[in-house]
Parts: sequence; C-alpha cells; structure tokens
Amino acid sequence: MSDKPTTHHILASASNLLAITLVIIAGLHVTGRAARTIADEIAWLSALCFTASCWLSYLSIRTDRDMPRAERVADVAFMGGLSLLTVAVFALAFLRGI
Repeated sequence: MSDKPTTHHILASASNLLAITLVIIAGLHVTGRAARTIADEIAWLSALCFTASCWLSYLSIRTDRDMPRAERVADVAFMGGLSLLTVAVFALAFLRGI
C-alpha cells in the first residue's frame, strides 16, 4: 500500500469530476445547445485537465519511486479542471446566447 494519501484522493476526485464533465458535454450535444454556448468548449478543457490529473496521480501511485513533481502537477491540473468546470457551469447558466 502506498503512503501517498493525497494522490489517492486526487485520483478518485478527478475521475468522478471527469465523468460529470463528460455528462455535461454529452447533455449539451444531445439537447442541441452546444452550438449556442461556449460551455461545452470550456467543459472540454476541464475534461482534459481532469484526464491529465488522473494519469499523473495514477502514475504517482503506481511507481515505486517518489514522484512529488507528478503529484504537484496532478494537483494543479485538478484545480485547473475544477475552476474550468465552474466557469462552464456559470457560462451555461448565465450566458445563454454566447
């Protein structure tokens, strides 16, 4: 068992938020609202950040050597994805025509 508790939390949270982001993107495309808002483009950027966070945190867990840089970058990618997801939701809620 790894002694990297932060990495485990990043991986679990990032993977859950990645799924939520992909549901938002799919919902926008199914309803036809993707062309009328920038929310799906922002959500795609968020999904890329969460994917990078998942990959880096998983890599940090699976390697035998200590990888503080990968863990830091995973944390930064997670916070970027979280921020972008928040912006996408606000864009969807308040910027209907943009």
